[in-house]
Amino acid sequence: MGEQIKFQLGEDDIPWTWYNLAADLPEIAPILDPATATPLGRDDLARTMPEPLADQELSTEAEFAIPEPVREIYRQWRPTPMFRARRLEQALGTPAKIYYKYEGVAPTGSFKPNSAVPQVYYNKLAGRQRLVVETGAGQWGSAIAFAAALFDMSAKVYMVKVSYQQKPYRRSLMETFGTNCTPSPSTETAAGRAVLAENPDHPGSLGVAKSEALQAVFADGKSGYARGSSLNHVCAHQTVIGQEAIQQMALADDYPDIVIGCAGGGSNLAGLSFPFLREKLRGGKDVRLIAAEPVACPTLTKGRIAYDYADTRQLTPLFRTHTLGHRFVPPAVHAGGLRAHNIAPLVSRAVEDGYMEAVALRQTACFQAGVIFARSEGIVPAPESTHAVRAAVDEALRCRDEGVGRTILFGLSGHGNFDMAAYEQYFAGRLRDDTLTDEALANGLASIPQPATV
Repeated sequence: MGEQIKFQLGEDDIPWTWYNLAADLPEIAPILDPATATPLGRDDLARTMPEPLADQELSTEAEFAIPEPVREIYRQWRPTPMFRARRLEQALGTPAKIYYKYEGVAPTGSFKPNSAVPQVYYNKLAGRQRLVVETGAGQWGSAIAFAAALFDMSAKVYMVKVSYQQKPYRRSLMETFGTNCTPSPSTETAAGRAVLAENPDHPGSLGVAKSEALQAVFADGKSGYARGSSLNHVCAHQTVIGQEAIQQMALADDYPDIVIGCAGGGSNLAGLSFPFLREKLRGGKDVRLIAAEPVACPTLTKGRIAYDYADTRQLTPLFRTHTLGHRFVPPAVHAGGLRAHNIAPLVSRAVEDGYMEAVALRQTACFQAGVIFARSEGIVPAPESTHAVRAAVDEALRCRDEGVGRTILFGLSGHGNFDMAAYEQYFAGRLRDDTLTDEALANGLASIPQPATV
């Protein structure tokens, strides 16, 4: 019998709780009211989220119980498998051991349903009849569409226009689940109309789409809103990934020296890395945590730590985090899920405190690594996931050059089956290696609210 490739857990091994990193970090920065610069409380947050989610967002408790109806739905695809990438190791000629936790087996092909299901569940309990959300590459919109169908709710998605054009099949997937999807900026909201008045050819951004979704929610008292990334409760929901991975590493009789995740809004990265960080903070083995972001949207590597809005039209509260400025518009890279001007405050804090490091990677180099991975392991990674693959490949090659055998674990956050147009451009030599101009960076940073800058 050959060497083990796949490490699987049973349904009874699905975590019973979500982990909250805020419990292990001192002095968590509050969310601020932009009008008064005072901390927001539970009632303030409940304007856009059900009370249980508001409680999770503000909590410093270490764990939140996963409701049984949510855990029952998780059984459809969780626990997700962890693989030893033995053929990739051979292709790279590295002494490193490479593992990947694969979230592409979820119904919509990515990690996003881990938070979409509980958020829709809590909104249903709160009496909401419809969900309105924004989405970048369409993974969050697809997950919300799937979860809404399970709970007999309707949903509306504002999808970043450039991704709407690049990824038509994600839009079709949402429509299959009964969800309406609109390219953003649109003429449906005042926020969208204002952006189009400034630039009729605006490619869209997560910040603009978020503004449109929030305005639609505020205009309709029966609708709820759900965040796809960044917030504390979303990061907590995703920790089922890392909790399972710790169990699976034990099955492999191994433990990572390096844990890598792609970084956009931050919840995928948090979901894999935070449980390992908990072990480290509580006296466990040291581990390097690496956030892999695009050069075109370098939130962690070139952003400032400041209080800023999460949306372009300043409808959200202020969050203390790494930010490129709420009016930052990144180049139209194919990794649409990584085109966020800010990142999860807890991820930001982990980087700030030195528990996590960040690298910025170029689009073509990431697709190159994605192709190497696909030809070795048989899975085509989503453009976002290729950033984690690239960082893992780079670390494995470093091991080869140094003659050191480290254990590397990375998160394969989703498959690229709906992203083949991007791969087609890569093979044809038409995939642009988007970079960020000094002017675009300066304009974005200039939009950070100065009175609240830290």
